[in-house]
Amino acid sequence: MMKERKAINFDLLTSKTIKSKRIGLSKNDIKDSFLENLFFHIGRVPKGATIMDYYQALAYTVRDRVFKEFVTTVKRISDEDLRVVAYLSAEYLPGPHLANNLLSLGITEQTAAAMAELGIDMEELILQEEEPGLGNGGLGRLASCYLDSMATIGIPSIAYGIRYEFGIFEQHIKNGLQEEYTDKWLQYGNPWEVVRSEIGYNIMFGGSTKHVTDSNGNFTVNWIPDSKLRGTAYDTPILGYKGYGSILRLWRAEAIDTFDFSAYNKGDYYKAVQEKILSENITKVLYPNDEQETGKELRLKQQYFFVSCSLQDLIRLHLLQGRILDTLHEKFAIQLNDTHPAIAVAELMRLLVDDYQIDWDKSWNITQRCFGYTNHTLLPEALEKWSIPLFRRVLPRHLEIIYEINHRFVQELKYQHGCSDEQLSRMALIDHSGEGSIRMAHLATVGSHKVNGVSALHSELLKKHVLYDFAQLWPDKFCNVTNGISPRRFIALSNPLLTGLITETIGSGWLTDLKELSKLENMAEDPTFQNKWMAIKQTNKASLSDHIKLETGISVDPSMMFDVHVKRIHEYKRQHLNVLNILHLYLQIKKGNNKDMIPMAFIFAGKAAPGYFMAKLIIKLITAVGDLINQDTEVNDKLKVIFLPDFSVKKAQHIYPAADLSEQISMAGKEASGTGNMKLSLNGALTIGTLDGANVEMMEEIGMDNFFLFGLNAEEVQHKKQGNYKPGDHYVHNLHLREVMDFLISGALSPENPKLFQPIYEQLLYDDPYMIMADFESYLISRAKVYEEWGNQSNWTKKSIINVARMGKFSSDRSIQDYSSLIWKIDSFQNRP
Repeated sequence: MMKERKAINFDLLTSKTIKSKRIGLSKNDIKDSFLENLFFHIGRVPKGATIMDYYQALAYTVRDRVFKEFVTTVKRISDEDLRVVAYLSAEYLPGPHLANNLLSLGITEQTAAAMAELGIDMEELILQEEEPGLGNGGLGRLASCYLDSMATIGIPSIAYGIRYEFGIFEQHIKNGLQEEYTDKWLQYGNPWEVVRSEIGYNIMFGGSTKHVTDSNGNFTVNWIPDSKLRGTAYDTPILGYKGYGSILRLWRAEAIDTFDFSAYNKGDYYKAVQEKILSENITKVLYPNDEQETGKELRLKQQYFFVSCSLQDLIRLHLLQGRILDTLHEKFAIQLNDTHPAIAVAELMRLLVDDYQIDWDKSWNITQRCFGYTNHTLLPEALEKWSIPLFRRVLPRHLEIIYEINHRFVQELKYQHGCSDEQLSRMALIDHSGEGSIRMAHLATVGSHKVNGVSALHSELLKKHVLYDFAQLWPDKFCNVTNGISPRRFIALSNPLLTGLITETIGSGWLTDLKELSKLENMAEDPTFQNKWMAIKQTNKASLSDHIKLETGISVDPSMMFDVHVKRIHEYKRQHLNVLNILHLYLQIKKGNNKDMIPMAFIFAGKAAPGYFMAKLIIKLITAVGDLINQDTEVNDKLKVIFLPDFSVKKAQHIYPAADLSEQISMAGKEASGTGNMKLSLNGALTIGTLDGANVEMMEEIGMDNFFLFGLNAEEVQHKKQGNYKPGDHYVHNLHLREVMDFLISGALSPENPKLFQPIYEQLLYDDPYMIMADFESYLISRAKVYEEWGNQSNWTKKSIINVARMGKFSSDRSIQDYSSLIWKIDSFQNRP
C-alpha cells in the first residue's frame, strides 16, 4: 500500500538557494546552468558537443526558468480557485521559442554574454531551432499571439491543440512550381515540451449505439465503438513578457495496444504493429488533403480527437479541485477558435449526459454557458459541413446528440419564435439537401453563449449574411473582438533596431501598452529622428536583400521600394491583381514610358494548399513574371520580382521590418480581419489596400492621408454580384487591362506551354469571382499616388512614423482584454490584489 505523501512546501521552489543554482538570471547562473544541462541532460562535454547539442542545452537552461514562472502561476490559480480560459484551436504557429523566452525573461543580454564567455555565438544557436509547423497561416499565428498576451497580462489559461508529427509542408519552388515536402520539425526532438504520459484519455470511433432503460427506469445510451486509441498530453510552457505563465497542451494519438505479440509470433509483422500505425495517423499531418473521402474522415477524426481529449482533461482538472460538474461553466470559459473544434458542443453533451448521468436540460445549460465561438471566415468552404453518412460512420453517438439538439432547437424556433419553414430550413443544424450534412458553424452558434467576429466589418457581415437569422434571433449573443498581434514577437524580436530607437525615445512601456506609441507622433516631422528612422529601414532592407540573395540567388538593390505581398496564396487575397500591375509596369518600360518610374522590388511569399490548383498556378505566374523581368537587362534595374519560398514566422521576421509598402488587396468582404496588415504597419510600412477586414479600422486609426485606398467596398461587391456583372466589359474599355490580359496568354511567360495561364485568363474574363477586373483601374490610380509620395522621402518617412504611432489599438493584449470583458468575464492577475 502506498504511503501518504507528505505535502511539499512550495515556497522551497522559490528559495534563494534553489534560485541561485537552477533558476538564477545572472550571467554566471546562466553559464553554470548551461554547462550542467550540457553534461547531465545532453550527456556531452564542450569539446565533443555539436551546435545542436549547444542549442538544446541552452533551451533546457531557459526552459527551467520558464517553468518556474509557470508553476508559480498554476499555484496561484489553484490557491485562489480562479476561473480559467480553455482555448481550443486546431492550429498554432508559435514561432521559435528560444529568442522569445529570452526576451520575456529579460535575459537576452546576460545569456549572450554567458555564451560568448564559452566561445559560443548565441545568434547561431537561435538559428538552429526548428519552427513548430502547427498551423496553416493567420489562424495559428493569431492563436499564438493570444497565448502570449494571456500570459503577459495575466489571464489564467490553458490552450489545447494537436501535436502534429509533421506540420505544414515545407515549400520548395522547382521550375517555378510549388512542391511540398515533409516538415520534420521534430526530427531533433523538442526541448521545450514535456510529455505527460500519465495524462491521457481513450478516444472512441465508429461502431454503434445501444439504447437501454435500467431497472429504475433511467434511459441511457451506450456507445459501442469499433476502434479506440489514446491521446497523450505534451506540454509546452508559454511565458508572458515579464508576466505570468500558461501552458500549451498538445495531444498525440497512440495505440492502446502498441504491439500484437501473437501476430508477431505468427510471422505477421505488419499486423503486429498495425494498430499503432493506424492510431498514430490521427496526429501525423496537419490538415490532410481532404479532396478524397479518406482525407475528410481523417480530418473529422483529428478534430474530434483533440476536442475529446481536451474536454476530458478539463473535467479531470475540475473534479481534482473538489468541485461538482454542475459548476463547470463557473470555472472554465471554453473558447472555440473558429469552426474546427465545433464538435466540442456535442462531445461535452455526451460526456455530461452519457458518462456522468446529468440530465439533458442541465447539461445543455452548462454547455451553452461554457462555450464561446469565434468565427474567422466568410468563406463558405471554411465554415465546415460534414456529410451525414461520414458522420454516422465516424461518430454515431454524436450524430444522435446533434439530431436531438437540432430537434429541440427547431421546436423552439417554430413554437416560441414563430419562425417560417424557410427560416427553419436556413437555421437548422442539419442540411437535408442531397445526402444530408451537418452545419458545424450552426452547431457552434447554437451551443455557445457568445459569438464574435474578428473585425468590425467582419462582425457586421456575419450578422448581415452568414449568420443573419441567428443574429436576428439573439442580437445580444453577437459581439466583435478585432484581432491583434503581439508587439513582442513582431517588433521587439523582429526589428531590434527600431525597438531600440522607440524605447530610447519614449521608454519601454509600449511593449505592454501599445497605445504608448502615440508619443512618437510628436517626432514625425523631426529631421534628426526621421534620419534615424530611415537609416534603420535601410539597414533592414539590406539585411533582407542578403537573405533574398542567399535563398534565391537574385540580387536586389536595397534603395528600391520594397513592395511586400506575403500571405497564404488564395484567389480572394488577389496576388494575381498585383501581378497584373507588375506586367503593366513591365509593358510600359518596354514601350519607353519609364522616365519617372521609381525602382521597385516586388516581394511575394506564401503557401498554396496542396490540392488548390488555381492558387498553385498563381505561384507559377509570379515566378514566371519574375523570370521574365529579372533576366531582362532593359527592365531589371527598375523592377525585380522575388518569390521567397517556405514562408514561416522565421521568414516573416526578416521581411516585415524591411517593407516599404504593404499589399492588403483582398476583395472587400472576404478577409475576416487579417493580421499581416498590422505586422507590416507596426514595422513602418505604408498600406495599399481595400476596405476589407481590419483594413477598415486601421485606416480609421491611421488616417486616410496615410493609407492608399482603392477598390469596391463590400456593399458594392454584393451589388455587382447580384447584378449582371460582365468582367469582359472592363477588358474592352480599359486599354492597360487589355494589354496585360493579352500578354498573359501570348506565350511570352511560358514559351514551352503557351496555354499555361489560360485558366487564369478565362476565369478573369468570363467569371472574375474576386473582382480583379473591376478593381484593376482603381488599383493603378492608387499606386500612382504611392509613387508620388515615395518621391518625397521626408513626407514618406513622416507617414511611416505616424503609421507606427497610431497602431496602439491592434495589440493582441487589447484583444484579450476585450475577450475577457465581453465573453469570458475573467479578471487578469494585474487587476487582483
